Amino acid sequence: MSTHMSMPASTAELLAASCAHTTQGVSLTVAQTLLPLVPGWAIANGKLERNFGFKDYHQTMAFVNALAWISHTQDHHPELVVSYKNCVVRYDTHSVQGLSLNDFICAAKASALVP
Repeated sequence: MSTHMSMPASTAELLAASCAHTTQGVSLTVAQTLLPLVPGWAIANGKLERNFGFKDYHQTMAFVNALAWISHTQDHHPELVVSYKNCVVRYDTHSVQGLSLNDFICAAKASALVP
């Protein structure tokens, strides 16, 4: 885990955190501990992943644009697969070749965009 903050114990702590450059990932054990803090997300193929469903294309694109703003402000960018009513979001951290705390911070912020 990066030294920029202690291990978050709640979703609120993840939401309040900001991403920092890191060269240290989290172990699968730590990732499994953090996973309940980001409901709806799963670890798949080494990435933190969630499918967001929407009413229509306009809502999907509004989400994508809001997520792009978060990605820019956090300097941490997800892989996106966008279709008419869905957006699959996948996070991993290239500098650690796996998952880092930054992935969970951004996942919490992405989830906060939708009710």
